[in-house]
Amino acid sequence: MALLGANGAGKSTLMLHLNGLHPSRGEVEVLGVPVIRKNFKLVRQRLGLVFQNPDDQLFCPTIFEDVAFGPRNLGVSKSAIDEVVTHALAAVGLAGYEQRSPIHLSIGEKKRAALATVLAMDAQILCLDEPTASLDPRGRRELLELLRKLQQTLILVTHDLDLARELCSRAIVMAGGKVAALGPAMEILGNHELLLANGLA
Repeated sequence: MALLGANGAGKSTLMLHLNGLHPSRGEVEVLGVPVIRKNFKLVRQRLGLVFQNPDDQLFCPTIFEDVAFGPRNLGVSKSAIDEVVTHALAAVGLAGYEQRSPIHLSIGEKKRAALATVLAMDAQILCLDEPTASLDPRGRRELLELLRKLQQTLILVTHDLDLARELCSRAIVMAGGKVAALGPAMEILGNHELLLANGLA
């Protein structure tokens, strides 16, 4: 699912609602579970957020510690954590990076490491905020190849219409915190008037 809209449309705010990171007066459910304080642990296991800026997500001295942080807080055993981290890093093409410091990674590597932190939680839904922002063409291509291989449901918060076209079967256009359009991605992306009216063309 592509979540599209101009700056200030409410895309990132909605993303934060999905994980309980933004106070809400309404009701939000993830896979039938209400997003309320007593359910935060369960919701955050089921839906993982990957922030636009990976420096907001990577805060430990090593990549191993960053990827292990979530499972460790769920009470996963030390021996199992080693396996989870190894598997998550391999899935994003960062096998062997366990002892590397995030500050010494390229932006593309940081984005993949941030993705590994949510893969380690075995989330069923992954919500990525502007995943291709700041990537060079090679980094963008590598990320696209990686995202295509994932089996989880993906929600991509993006201005990158080509990314939406290449990866998404459905799309939502937001404007002023409301849904302006919802439907098949190719239908939404082929509607030039709709895109123009919502600052996307």
